[in-house]
Amino acid sequence: MQQVRQQRLALQGDSRSATWYALGAIALWATLAALGVALKTVPPFLLTGVALVIGSTPTWPLVVRQPRLWSIPAGTLGMGVAGLFGFHFLLFLALRTAPPVQANLVNYLWPLFIVVLAPLVLPGMGLRPTHYLAALLGFAGAAVAILGGGDGALGPWSWGYLLALASALIWASYSLLTRRVHPFPTAAVGLFGLVSGILSLCCHWLLEPATTLTPNEWGLLVLAGLGPLGGAFLLWDKALKLGDPRQIGILSYLTPLTSTAVLTLLGAGPFSWSIVLAAAMIVGAAWLGTRAA
Repeated sequence: MQQVRQQRLALQGDSRSATWYALGAIALWATLAALGVALKTVPPFLLTGVALVIGSTPTWPLVVRQPRLWSIPAGTLGMGVAGLFGFHFLLFLALRTAPPVQANLVNYLWPLFIVVLAPLVLPGMGLRPTHYLAALLGFAGAAVAILGGGDGALGPWSWGYLLALASALIWASYSLLTRRVHPFPTAAVGLFGLVSGILSLCCHWLLEPATTLTPNEWGLLVLAGLGPLGGAFLLWDKALKLGDPRQIGILSYLTPLTSTAVLTLLGAGPFSWSIVLAAAMIVGAAWLGTRAA
């Protein structure tokens, strides 16, 4: 009886830690849109490549002391690179070929995909009616947060929407598959970022004009690399290793809300009733998701 109680307490502790790790990643991702606006003159592949390489640097001292931290199977490395590089590659293409607000909305389906795909990817996972309700409520809140900042018009069809959908599927699949592959240390995410960053820089060299970065742009790139395109991935990996991906997926609905809030506070967008409504819907979805465990 005592052993069962200790195991239950340990699981509860892991769940709480996973929640804090996930919220930390979400807080960092909340700055991505604002940094993207500030770096709008930097070609997207150059931005992604430099930021991902910088984002991998916190793991370098660990690897120098323990090189085996990056000794992972080729399949695991391929999954990581496909997740980080594929997500950004398709997202930036979507933003180029479809209206950005609507493309972002489609891309924000990835938290919903994490919730509903978990039983298909991970053994022993199931969905309760509350999970479906929380997922739909959270997605509706994300739609309000994003579309509330524009005129709400969907505009003409664009193939960019399919690219954004594929990007969302890739990130959701990566997030779940990290639980299916052979266990790897969180430091290996730095290798994912380094290889993905190099691939992004190759795309910049092949597809984008040469660009000279200003000191201010370099400073913002360092912030982006150490934050939403670096440190956030490390926190996200820890959250997925410790927590329930269904709950974490629902918590992820806070990302579009917090991103919108940061932009509003910085004066990049007006405050409106839609932000208040989105907050109520998204926080309600997160609460329902955690109660459904």
